[in-house]
Amino acid sequence: MNQHIHITIDGPSGAGKSTIAREVAKALGFLYVDTGALYRAAALGVLEQGVDPKNVHEVCEALSSLEVSMKLSPEGQRTLLNGRDVSGRIRTPEISTAASFIAQYACVRSFLLDVQRDIAASNSVVMDGRDIGTTVLPNAQVKLYLTASAKDRAFRRYHELRTKGESVSFDEVYREILQRDERDMNREV
Repeated sequence: MNQHIHITIDGPSGAGKSTIAREVAKALGFLYVDTGALYRAAALGVLEQGVDPKNVHEVCEALSSLEVSMKLSPEGQRTLLNGRDVSGRIRTPEISTAASFIAQYACVRSFLLDVQRDIAASNSVVMDGRDIGTTVLPNAQVKLYLTASAKDRAFRRYHELRTKGESVSFDEVYREILQRDERDMNREV
């Protein structure tokens, strides 16, 4: 019998899932798992191979040469791509957009499903992302859904990116949020 407690936080991009999940995990002494980071690492790996994230066949082929994992460090969760720490490289608008495209594909979701489940199998976790409570950890003891309006989410993401020194406009971020919502709500998988 599983002795671990699993908490899932689902919701759209920019709703604050990661912020809430990180704080809950810290307060409970659980492992925080940012599943979006796994998708971003896979997207980076695809882009590094020169593959167009919109080409499902090439993306699926590229996965065979990727190993995506996570490790804990004193600084927190680190995301690894083929053994390299890519935690800092995956937080750009380009990688975010590519991750949103490849997350639509069944091959990518399947590729990362076991990684996510393996982490949860040996840890009490707070895991955030899309479909976490329905697909990744359907038997989680606690399931939350966090959302906000598209404008509020864009405002939050805009300030987050500006704080990191990114040169973006609010309209650009808002448009990307709307496009990502459209892709996420209408994907087959």
